[in-house]
Amino acid sequence: MHAASARPAEPARRTPPAPTAPKPGGTRLSGVVIMVGSGLSNQTGAAIGSLAFPVLGPVGVVAVRQYVAAIVLLAVGRPRPRTFTWGQWWPVVLLALVFGAMNLSLYTAIDRIGLGLAVTLEFLGPLSIALAASRRRVDACCAVIAAAGVVTLMRPRPSADFLGMGLGLLAAGCWASYILLNRTVGRRIPGAAGSAAAAGLSAVLFLPVGVAVAARHPPTPTAVGCAVAAGVLSSAVPCLADLFTLRRVPAPAFGLFMSVNPVLAGLVGWIVLGQGLDWTEWTGIGAVVAANALGILASRS
Repeated sequence: MHAASARPAEPARRTPPAPTAPKPGGTRLSGVVIMVGSGLSNQTGAAIGSLAFPVLGPVGVVAVRQYVAAIVLLAVGRPRPRTFTWGQWWPVVLLALVFGAMNLSLYTAIDRIGLGLAVTLEFLGPLSIALAASRRRVDACCAVIAAAGVVTLMRPRPSADFLGMGLGLLAAGCWASYILLNRTVGRRIPGAAGSAAAAGLSAVLFLPVGVAVAARHPPTPTAVGCAVAAGVLSSAVPCLADLFTLRRVPAPAFGLFMSVNPVLAGLVGWIVLGQGLDWTEWTGIGAVVAANALGILASRS
C-alpha cells in the first residue's frame, strides 16, 4: 500500500452556495413602488407646506424647506468647499441661486393657482430639455401636444391668474436651468458634493429671509411643523428615493413615471386642499403628461 493511501481521507470541501440573484421583476416592482411613494411624498409635502402659507407665506415655507434640504444633502454629500476651485465654485453658486428661485416661484404659484396647475407648468422645464435635445418628428409632435396643453391651461377667462401662471412658467425655466447646472456641477465635482454645497449655500442665502419672516409674522408650532414636513416630504424623501430607484429601474422607465407627477399633484391638491379642477384643466394636464410619455416611449423604439 502506498504511503499516500494510508492517509486519512480529508473531508470533502463544501462549496458555499452562490448568492441568489435578485429577480428582475421583483427589483423593478420594488422600484415602481418606491417611485409611487416618492411622487406622492413630493406632492403631499407641497400640499402640507401650503397649509402654512397663511402664517409664514410662501417665502417662509420655502426658507424652511431650503434648511431641511441643506441638512439632508450636506449629510449625504459631505462637500469640502475649501478644496473647490473657481471653475467648480461658479456653477455651484448659480445652482444655489436657481434652486432657491425654483422653489420660491413654484410655491408662490401654488399659493395663487393651486398645486395641480403649478406643478404641471413647472414640469414644462424638464420636458423642454428633453425635446430640445432631439430633432425627430415625433418630438415635434410632442412639443405641439404640450403647447396645446399649456394653451388650454392658460386660456383667458375671468378667473385666470396670469401672474400665478407666469410664476409657474418661471419655475419651469428654473427647473430646466437646474437640470443643466446639475450636469455641469456633476462633471466638475464628483459624487453629490456639488449639489450638497449648492443646497447649503442656498440655505445660507435664505437665513436672513427666514429671520425677516419670523420677525414680521411670528410662526406658530403648527405652521413650522407643516413647513418642516414640506422639507422632509418634498426634499429629503424624493432625494433618497431617487438614488435608490435609479439603481433598480431603467432611466426611460424612471422618466416615464416622473411624467405622471402633474396628475399626482392634481389628485393631491383635490383630496388634501380641496382644489378641484375642471375638465379643461385636466385635459391640459393630460396633454403635458402625454407629450412627455410619448417622447420617452419613442426614444426606446
